[in-house]
Amino acid sequence: MPTSFTYEPSQWIPFRDKRVINRVRRITRKALTRHPNPAFKIRIVPDGDVEWLWVADMFHRIKTASEENRRLVLILPNPASTYRKLALMINTLRVNCRHLVTFNMDEYADQDGNVAPETWPWSFMASTKRFLYHAIDPALRPPERQMMGPTTRNIHDYSRMIRDLGGADACYSGPGWTGHLAFIEPDAPEFKAPLEVWKTFGARIVTLSPFTIAQNSLHGFFGASGDLAAVPPRAATIGPADVIAAKFRMDINALTTAGTRVSWQRFMTRLVSHGPVTPRVPSSILQTLPTDSIISETIADDVQPDWNMEY
Repeated sequence: MPTSFTYEPSQWIPFRDKRVINRVRRITRKALTRHPNPAFKIRIVPDGDVEWLWVADMFHRIKTASEENRRLVLILPNPASTYRKLALMINTLRVNCRHLVTFNMDEYADQDGNVAPETWPWSFMASTKRFLYHAIDPALRPPERQMMGPTTRNIHDYSRMIRDLGGADACYSGPGWTGHLAFIEPDAPEFKAPLEVWKTFGARIVTLSPFTIAQNSLHGFFGASGDLAAVPPRAATIGPADVIAAKFRMDINALTTAGTRVSWQRFMTRLVSHGPVTPRVPSSILQTLPTDSIISETIADDVQPDWNMEY
């Protein structure tokens, strides 16, 4: 009787190198923080500390820039209710944010490339305003025009807008199920290019991966019910060049399904951190850059079967 069963990964999976997949799947928690690039700093921290490390980093930069009376440019992921904690710290310590400029790293778009307006409740800009801007005391807020996101009108100039301000002082991200960074998808035709060319690409409208649509259909914004049709088919996003140009990067690997151990990030964190640097795994570019990679204990757990568990 045969005791093995071998097969190729589905043709729909963007990265299909079985040798690499098998290698990174076996990376243990103990080995996860070892990386040949000392500037790519991997830390494993308790689950409850991850959010506060991110909040503390943002707050420290905002407060320091305010005290030094200089502009601070941040590229932010969304949607994130975490920003309410940041606003609480700003309000409690009375930090004036007039110097703060934020750029959302991405936004949904329709099939024709029209970017969702912030008046759409599910838009990322609506999230930014809800959890951050409107949560900050009006006396401390930056001018509303300094909280920016990609739009149908500005998408072709979005990277230049960041560049004109001297580039981002910090870019915060976390890998998606495909290994995407922002909505820089591995299988989007709009980003198809050899690595060195791909690294020069700026903001654009892209086609979302079916895996990203599945991932986002589980988000609370869309009812956390797997409603694939609720997720828009395209998006506006920053490009690899914007991430590379940032002066600091923090990559957060801590997403689980509704606070359980279930997470697609457990494997993907290993692939983006220890696999090849390739447009087929966009977040892998961070391996080559000074980056703080924060991994929660749950995501750091070894990848292994649980014969008693279903979905």
